[in-house]
Amino acid sequence: MISNVILFDAISVQNWTYILVGLTFALYIGIAIWSRAGSTKDFYVAGGGVSPLANGMATAADWMSAASFISMAGIISFAGYDGAVYLMGWTGGYVLLALLLAPYLRKFGKFTVPDFIGDRYYSKTARIVAVFCALLVSFTYVAGQMRGVGIVFSRFLEVDINTGVIIGMLIVLFYAVLGGMKGITYTQVAQYCVLIFAFMVPAIFISIQMTGNPIPQFGFGGKLSDGTGTYLLDKLDGLSTALGFSEYTEGSKSMMDVFAITLALMVGTAGLPHVIVRFFTVKRVRDARKSAGIALLLIVILYSTAPAVAVFARTNMIETVSNKRYDAVPKWFKKWETTGLIEFTDKNNDGTIQYVADASQNELTVDRDIMVLANPEIANLPNWVIALVAAGGLAAALSTAAGLLLVISASISHDLIKKIIKPSISEKGELVAARLSAVGAVCVAGYFGINPPGFVAAVVALAFGLAAASFFPAIILGIFYKRMNKEGAIAGMVVGITAMLLYMVKYKLGWFDDTLPDKSEWWFGISPEGFGTIAMLLNFVVSIVIMKFTPQPPENVQEIVERIRIPSGAGEAVGH
Repeated sequence: MISNVILFDAISVQNWTYILVGLTFALYIGIAIWSRAGSTKDFYVAGGGVSPLANGMATAADWMSAASFISMAGIISFAGYDGAVYLMGWTGGYVLLALLLAPYLRKFGKFTVPDFIGDRYYSKTARIVAVFCALLVSFTYVAGQMRGVGIVFSRFLEVDINTGVIIGMLIVLFYAVLGGMKGITYTQVAQYCVLIFAFMVPAIFISIQMTGNPIPQFGFGGKLSDGTGTYLLDKLDGLSTALGFSEYTEGSKSMMDVFAITLALMVGTAGLPHVIVRFFTVKRVRDARKSAGIALLLIVILYSTAPAVAVFARTNMIETVSNKRYDAVPKWFKKWETTGLIEFTDKNNDGTIQYVADASQNELTVDRDIMVLANPEIANLPNWVIALVAAGGLAAALSTAAGLLLVISASISHDLIKKIIKPSISEKGELVAARLSAVGAVCVAGYFGINPPGFVAAVVALAFGLAAASFFPAIILGIFYKRMNKEGAIAGMVVGITAMLLYMVKYKLGWFDDTLPDKSEWWFGISPEGFGTIAMLLNFVVSIVIMKFTPQPPENVQEIVERIRIPSGAGEAVGH
């Protein structure tokens, strides 16, 4: 028995990673082959016959991307209280989606969000604008996923990030192109199981290690198990202030920016095409509601654990690295240093790592995206647990990347080619076009994964802002306001997406300036991640104003609104 344990521990992290990642990849590929798509309906919406439980698990996996698994706890660990905006925005947004949109869009019964907008607003122009917005949102979002894949591969398989992105591209291409939504759905069921197990196991280990409590959510607010009676959060506050940082439990963002980011993430969630399309895969409207509820419960498991993981990782990192001799740092530090995601610059040549808030004296640079992945190594957990986190991170990134690639593929093959360019195309021809579109989308996604405009959560937050600025008003008004017409919707989407893009490229990418503008130049003190709220309000205002001065929608379109909004036998809607 003892020899087996020794052998178990003797297997290196890299070999464990090969084993666990190899097994999970084989599972994903096997599912894709078993569930390969044979029709466009299979490819776009998995044949429309997915059970609520399977769809709930797939939706949870689709929703919990690399940003949720890898980056959310990372950003909370550095931003402290301020990082909670991501937690509140993404969780609240899913509730908004489940209550306001999912049942109605399922009742509408189309394949894609541009399909809904094209038919609801009886316009090819509206469909084209929606396709453009869907592609923009999806490519921005998928860039974060591919970067997450690259980070995992670069550390655990010891290849550079670019090579890791290419490996991830090939894997997701295989099951996305072969299986379409049918293959992606059942692959995502498996990926949810992998990612949630991989996230919870180290969290439980470290919670026991630090607080003696096996439930991370309780350990997060509990006392340390060192007998001092000190609360974990009090200790982290003390460590932070000693290094010149603000207290971990205090926020520094303005109330306006917190509100703007939270709302942008919420309404952006409700406008994300790759999440919305999941509700087209079930048989009935009732099943859409059930799967939304199941997904929310499954998402809460990870989201309620992320703040605890952030605190564990931040505390352990400070204690094991700050003011330590560089020649005596733990092995994990040297391993991650080879990836370029953690760097030590000895400014005073004393051989000691100075990790402080003052940028002129600080000698340590840490990429936020490594915190969850490095957490088990920092805590000195067994090698198999470290490798398990790698497999979970890949599952999270690849599950969302596959859903996004399908949105891109469907937007091109169904909404552009089938509905506008060549309506006479055969089903077989459309399926071929969908698969070719997926190949092209993977290549573009890989490029953005290699050259992303920031860390994973920031890139993904921008995608939410773009979705909030473009889709959310058009969908909400399309469902609940019969008087809304094509002129208003098109003008609103164009103004909203343009405003968000201009703000993003100026204040996030710095394209209009030699240097990136300072925070003091932000409009109303709102960051690029939160500007989606302003762009969304512009969209609403423009849509309604233009609508007031243009003709009403045709009667048949207003009847569509009645059908999707009112349950059968409930009578007619009254008024507009």
